[in-house]
Amino acid sequence: MDETPLASLLERFRPLGEAVCARLEAAIAELGLPRGESRPRPVFALADYAAVKDPFSGELGLTASWTDPHGHRIGTLRFHGDGSFYAEFDVAEPHPTDRRWFIEAVTAWGRDGVIKSEPRLLPALE
Repeated sequence: MDETPLASLLERFRPLGEAVCARLEAAIAELGLPRGESRPRPVFALADYAAVKDPFSGELGLTASWTDPHGHRIGTLRFHGDGSFYAEFDVAEPHPTDRRWFIEAVTAWGRDGVIKSEPRLLPALE
């Protein structure tokens, strides 16, 4: 019996997806935010998945998304058929050590085993 495209994509992208999620978690920790049970986490196994077709190349990719308890999307991870990816995960908290900033989200991107990340900061309201 043939695997479904989604099952095949999950098998293909799972190791990288788990590494990307670990990088997102590390980026949040590097900001000085404590890990806690009350904060949603970017855990690959807890995402909802969909196979997506790239309209330009026609290749299949994978989208993982996370929602909060109210069903609002709080993060996405998109793997493209060429192996590149982009992820973002909402933080939505004041910066714990620099009151000038509000942390909107953390992002990660890359390809070929290279994962880069950065926070997305907004000026805090005064």
